[in-house]
Amino acid sequence: MAYVVTENCIRCRYTDCVEVCPADCFRQGPNFLVIDPNECIDCAVCVPECPADAIVSAEDIADDQRSFVELNASLAKQWPTIIGRQAPLPDADDWKDVRDKLRHLVTESVAD
Repeated sequence: MAYVVTENCIRCRYTDCVEVCPADCFRQGPNFLVIDPNECIDCAVCVPECPADAIVSAEDIADDQRSFVELNASLAKQWPTIIGRQAPLPDADDWKDVRDKLRHLVTESVAD
């Protein structure tokens, strides 16, 4: 069972997890990361690296975060692979401990 990026990542997008991933399974959206469940090798090395505690096993995911299993799978098909560490979003530290952030998730790039 793959690992899942949950709501804690929204508006933070720390990439510490990406740097340690041996499978290149992370995909990057405008303000969130997801894990491609078809690429994840279940090694869990990303879990302790996440400053927002946003990565959990799909087997152990809390009921209120269960929708993120399908959300990761769906968005992984749309978003590009990220293979290196990048700076978090500018106000990531302000959003790190905020709850109920799903309404802030941006799933498509906004045209300039």
